[in-house]
Amino acid sequence: MLRHEGTYYAFATTGQSQKKDGRIFSILTSKNLYDWEEVGGALTPPTGSEGADFWAPEVVFVNGKFYMYYSRGGGAINANVGHRLHVATSDKPAGPYEEVALMDVPESKFTIDAHPFQDTDGSWYLFYARDFIDSNDGYYPGTGLVVDRLIDMTKLANESRTVMRARHPWTLFEANRRMPIYDNKVFAQWHTLEGPFMRKHEGKYYCFYSGANFLTDRYGVDFVVADSILGPYSDAGAEKGARVLHSVPGKVRGPGHHSHAMSPDGRTEVLVYHAWDEAMKERQLCIDPLLWTPEGPRCQGPTYTPQPRLT
Repeated sequence: MLRHEGTYYAFATTGQSQKKDGRIFSILTSKNLYDWEEVGGALTPPTGSEGADFWAPEVVFVNGKFYMYYSRGGGAINANVGHRLHVATSDKPAGPYEEVALMDVPESKFTIDAHPFQDTDGSWYLFYARDFIDSNDGYYPGTGLVVDRLIDMTKLANESRTVMRARHPWTLFEANRRMPIYDNKVFAQWHTLEGPFMRKHEGKYYCFYSGANFLTDRYGVDFVVADSILGPYSDAGAEKGARVLHSVPGKVRGPGHHSHAMSPDGRTEVLVYHAWDEAMKERQLCIDPLLWTPEGPRCQGPTYTPQPRLT
C-alpha cells in the first residue's frame, strides 16, 4: 500500500498473468480505503522473463521517483530457478514501471518479499526473506528474515544481517518437502517466515512478518522487536502462534503478508493484508485497525462482518 497526494495505491501479486494492458501486478486506487477502482497493471514485463512468476510488489516514493521492489523467478516451466529481487522505476505511482536493476543476494537461491524502509536519520534499508538450508543453532531450515543497507535505491551494501529464522513448530510450511532448486533435496521440516514490514514505534524497531504455510489456518502475522534496526531482534512470546493477526476457524483463513497505512484523517493505523475467500479460490484485500497494547501490536481483527468506514 502506498499513499501519494491523497490517493491510496494497492499493488497486488498476479503471478505470471498479465493485465489487459500487458503489464504485471494489479493496481487498485482509493481516496478513503473503502471505495476502490482497478486501474490496470503496473510493471512492463522485462525481456527474457517469459514464464516466470512475479511476486510481492512494494512501492516507495523517493526524490521525485517511484521505486517498485519485487521478486521474479520460478514458474511452471522454471521450477529449478529460484526467485531474485528486482527493482523498477516510474515517474508516476500507477506506472508503467520499467525494471532497472537486479538486487542480487548471491548466498541465497530464493529471495523474496522486499520491503524498503527509511530510518529517522534518513538512511534506507531493505528487509527481505531468503532461504537458509542449514539447521545451525537449533533453527529450522526454511525461509527467514534479513536486513541490508541500501547504498542507493537500486543497490544493496551486501552487509546483510539475519533478523530472525524459524524456531517454533507453528511456522512449519511443509514436512518432507522436496526442493528442486536444492538438487531435489528433501527437508524433513521446512519452515517459513516471510513478508517483512518494519515499523518504528516509541524508539523500538518492530519487524512484522507472516509465518507458516499461507494455505493453512496456522498462517498469520507476528513480529520481532529490537533496539537497533540491525538487531539483535527478539521474538519472545511467539512460541505458540501468530499474535498480531491469525485465522478465525470457519471464517477467515490464511490472513497475512500485510503492509501498514494511516486512515484518511491520520488517526487510525491499519493493517492491509490478504486472506482467502470461503472457496479458497482467491485471496482478497482486507483492512483492519492496528492497536498498540502493553503486550505489543495487535490487529483488531480479522473481521468478517460489515464494519464502519474509517474516517
